[in-house]
Amino acid sequence: MGYDIALLRGDGIGPEIVDGAVAVLERIGEKFGHSFRFTPYLIGGCAIDETGEPLPKETVEGCLASDSVLLGAVGGPKWDGLPGDKRPEKALLGIRSALGLFTNLRPASLYPALRAASPLKDEIVGRGFDIMIVRELTGGIYFGDRGYRQGKYGEEAFDTESYSLTEIERIGRVAFDTAMKRSKRLCSVDKANVLETSRLWRKTMHALAEEYPEVEYRDMFVDNAAMQLVRDPSQFDVIVTSNMFGDILSDEASQITGSIGMLASASLGASTRGMYEPIHGSAPDIAGQNKANPTATILSAAMMLRYSFGLAKEADAVEAAVNRVLDQGWRTADLLGAEGGEALSCTEMTKKIIEAI
Repeated sequence: MGYDIALLRGDGIGPEIVDGAVAVLERIGEKFGHSFRFTPYLIGGCAIDETGEPLPKETVEGCLASDSVLLGAVGGPKWDGLPGDKRPEKALLGIRSALGLFTNLRPASLYPALRAASPLKDEIVGRGFDIMIVRELTGGIYFGDRGYRQGKYGEEAFDTESYSLTEIERIGRVAFDTAMKRSKRLCSVDKANVLETSRLWRKTMHALAEEYPEVEYRDMFVDNAAMQLVRDPSQFDVIVTSNMFGDILSDEASQITGSIGMLASASLGASTRGMYEPIHGSAPDIAGQNKANPTATILSAAMMLRYSFGLAKEADAVEAAVNRVLDQGWRTADLLGAEGGEALSCTEMTKKIIEAI
C-alpha cells in the first residue's frame, strides 16, 4: 500500500534529522511491503528566505493533500529580528490550525540504557516511568487576542486565554480514550484556583470522567504537577492539560528522561492525517555538521506509522530497533554524558537503527 508524506525539513538540523527518518521509513517499506512517497515543502526560515512568508500557501495545500506530515524544526538567530507575525515559529501555529490538529501527544519514557543520563536521583529513576502528555494544541493563550495598549503604568502588552466547552471536551475525550488503552490512570492539570478557563476545564473534565468509570481520574494544579514530575514521575500515566501548560510540562518531562534528542511527538485532529515532529528545536549551532541526534525524528516517524497509518507492527519494529541500538551502547554526542565514549554522527546513528530493523 502507498502513503503520501509531506516533508517539512525546515531550518537548522531539520533537513538532517528528517532525512534520517526518511531512510528508516524506506527500510520499513522494503521490509513490510509498503510504498512511501515523499514530497518536500518549505516552512519556517527557509520559507521566509525563499518566499517572504514563514508558511507559504503551497505548503498548506501540499500538507492537506498528503496522508501525513513529517516536520523537522524551524527557527534560528538569522530570523530573530523579524516581527512576531513573520517569524519562523509563526508557521507552527499556522500549520497546526490549517490542518485542524488540536491534540499533541508527547510520550516521555525512560530508556533503561539511558538511565544514568537522567538528572534525577537514582532511587527515583529506578522506579521507571512511562508518561503520555496529551496537550490541547489549537486553543488557549497562544491563539487568543493579543496586542499593546495604554495601561495604568503606560504601554502594556496583553495575551488572552480562552477556552470553549467544545475545545475542552474534544481534548478530554482523547485523553480518556488514551488512558483506556494504557493503565487507565488520568491526571488533568489546570490552575482552577486562579483562572476561569481552568474552572471550566475542570468542570468539563469531571463531567467526562463520569462517562469513563474505569479510569482513575484526578485533578492537579500546574505548579504542583511541575514539582511532582521531578519528585516521582512514576505516579503519572496520562496527563491532559491546556496548550501553554502542556508546552511547559512536556518539556520538563523530556528533560527528566535524560535527553531531549530522544523524544517524539504527534499532532492529531479529527482525521487520520497527523503531523509528526521531534520536540527539540533547530539547534543552529550544530546545523550542517552531521552531529544531530536523529532518534526523536525517527521515533516520530514510528508514531506516524502507528497513529496515521495503523501500522502497529511496523511502528514496533522501529521502536525495538532504537532500543537495540541503545542497548548495544551506540550514542550520539548528546547522549554520551559523563560516561564519555565515541559519538556517532547523525548518519551513522541512522544506519545503526536501519541495520537493527
